[in-house]
Amino acid sequence: MEILIIIIIGILLLLGIIGCFVPIIPGPPISYGGLLVFHFFSSYSIEENILWLMAFVVFTVTIFDIWVQIYGVKKFGGTKKAVNGSIIGLIIGIFFFPPFGIVIGPFLGAFIGARMEENSDGNKAIKIALGALAGFFAGTMLKLSVSVYISYIIFQAIPSLW
Repeated sequence: MEILIIIIIGILLLLGIIGCFVPIIPGPPISYGGLLVFHFFSSYSIEENILWLMAFVVFTVTIFDIWVQIYGVKKFGGTKKAVNGSIIGLIIGIFFFPPFGIVIGPFLGAFIGARMEENSDGNKAIKIALGALAGFFAGTMLKLSVSVYISYIIFQAIPSLW
């Protein structure tokens, strides 16, 4: 039974890390699910304050990830059309051009949305699209660091692995 639990935890951790790159998979919450399975169903345990702290961190990072791409577009001068374009580009990119569509989709969507603005020139549209890209990478790196840290917590709690 313990082996089955470890396999489930491993799958959750792997899916969590993959989810950091694929926007439709909530990476850190899935990794946190692995931490909870580890705590409640294995013969090892994690301190309760760590569980609460990581729940807060995962919640905060999940909200921040949604916000950071929009912030990137707006910070570089984009308006609602550019923000909506980056979101639509992300959705289209995921389904029609995997795996590169995850990066290219928001960039092109923000670019097209910015170009649709009345007085937007090509250089400004590229700048706005780069803001979408910067926001995507910032969110991805933050999610990845949280998911990797959750994996680290689990591996550190199993003394027989070291």
